[in-house]
Amino acid sequence: MIDKQLILCYLTFRRKRRDAPWSVPRCRSWPKCCGCWIVVFVCNIVALVFVPGAVALFQDGGYETISKVIMGALDLPGYEGVGLKSVPLFFVMAVWYVWMDAYTAVLTLFLWACGICTAIILWQGKRVLDTIMKGEPFTLANAVNLRRAAVCCFIISGAALARTVWGIVYYCSIGPVLTYNALFVPVFLLAGLLCMVMSALFRQAAELKADNDLTI
Repeated sequence: MIDKQLILCYLTFRRKRRDAPWSVPRCRSWPKCCGCWIVVFVCNIVALVFVPGAVALFQDGGYETISKVIMGALDLPGYEGVGLKSVPLFFVMAVWYVWMDAYTAVLTLFLWACGICTAIILWQGKRVLDTIMKGEPFTLANAVNLRRAAVCCFIISGAALARTVWGIVYYCSIGPVLTYNALFVPVFLLAGLLCMVMSALFRQAAELKADNDLTI
């Protein structure tokens, strides 16, 4: 049970110091952290574009099949493999290729779902960190941001569970239970529950802060 009196005392203390020039926390490493976040976020978005190509590239026979299609389209008899000039065409053709097989289709959908949810989680995390750097972390907006992150974590966990069950049925084996998909289920489930708890904490703190602002 959260000690409401303790939170109220802390908020009162912060309010008394709010007008001080040093009341807002400053982090000298924040520009570096922001730069790292931008790199990770951009890489995540770019990876979503290349998911079909990566799936086709590592799928048995995928490289050869798409290469033959490209050779026929470019009218290159005797051409082996995909050259640098036709790499973009390879990734375009991969979008068509991944839906020809159940395994590659499920893997592509799973990676896309995880990638999109990860991007949303990163964005919500940045919004929370921005309010912390401004010295105003206890807001209802942060509670909403953390709740959205929790939903995304639950989606990843559910997608991993669905793919694990599908793999067991598809291969008629318990081998998928020993893969990273099965590990995603408890990890992101716990992460989602943690975000839900933090969301409730931030919401309660925001409500107490609002009451404190009205009484002081």
